[in-house]
Amino acid sequence: MWEKRPVLLLILATAAILVGTVVTMVLPFVWVNTEADRIASVTPYTPLQQEGRDLYIREGCNNCHTQTVRPLVTEVLRYGDYSKSGEFVYDRPFLWGSKRTGPDLARLGGKYPDSWHYKHMDSPRSMVPRTNMPDYAWMKTNLLDPEMVRRKMQVLGFPYTEEQIKALVGKNEIDALVAYLQKLGSDIPWRVATQATMVGELKNPFVRDHQAMEEGREIYKKNCASCHGEHLDGDIAPPLNGLTQTDAALFETLYNGLPAGGMPGFASLGASKIWQVVSYLKYHDHEKGQH
Repeated sequence: MWEKRPVLLLILATAAILVGTVVTMVLPFVWVNTEADRIASVTPYTPLQQEGRDLYIREGCNNCHTQTVRPLVTEVLRYGDYSKSGEFVYDRPFLWGSKRTGPDLARLGGKYPDSWHYKHMDSPRSMVPRTNMPDYAWMKTNLLDPEMVRRKMQVLGFPYTEEQIKALVGKNEIDALVAYLQKLGSDIPWRVATQATMVGELKNPFVRDHQAMEEGREIYKKNCASCHGEHLDGDIAPPLNGLTQTDAALFETLYNGLPAGGMPGFASLGASKIWQVVSYLKYHDHEKGQH
């Protein structure tokens, strides 16, 4: 029937395509990033952070790292609350990505102290032994151009002060990149909301279990030594010799991390491995140097 009326068929097909386009493409652009979607705590990038973001793009970091947490149980447990549109109102362009050769970075800000990032960028394997990320130590020799950064801020319409521009003098590309990484996810209080609440009594099943202590030592070397030192004597993080915390308190600290202190949680290791680390830290004979 309709094939015998080509003009009418063309008009109806065009109308159907236009309706589909409006519903799937136009309306989402109207609905997303409205005032209702904005998050009051999310602020524009500072000049140093914005330059770091441009360097992040220049070096292709978004080819290996995503910046979005999908609303899936496994992702929320690992990375924190799923991403909201209001978190990206100042991202031009957005860097959500789709390929995770490396971990997602949407919630990276504050997870580690600045010193961790400097060491990681200088030599990634010094902090994450199995990573295939290249070294970026050479970026320390490249100084920022304050006037170029000023022009970028003006084009984007982001607020800045003359003090912020002057503070860029003598800063290098690594300084900018670290400032940007520490901004990611830091404007929303997701870490407090995602800390696990322990139910019931926490009891260490490996008290003075020498095999568990040795296994805990290996886990410590892989996950903690880069910050706290191979022999618990501290490095970019405090020493862990002579801990006075109870086993239960230490377990909760390792499980949830210390957001204010820049220490991530290690819930992904599982309770047994965390208890093994607790046993190593609390009961291993450090005085005799048995590391």
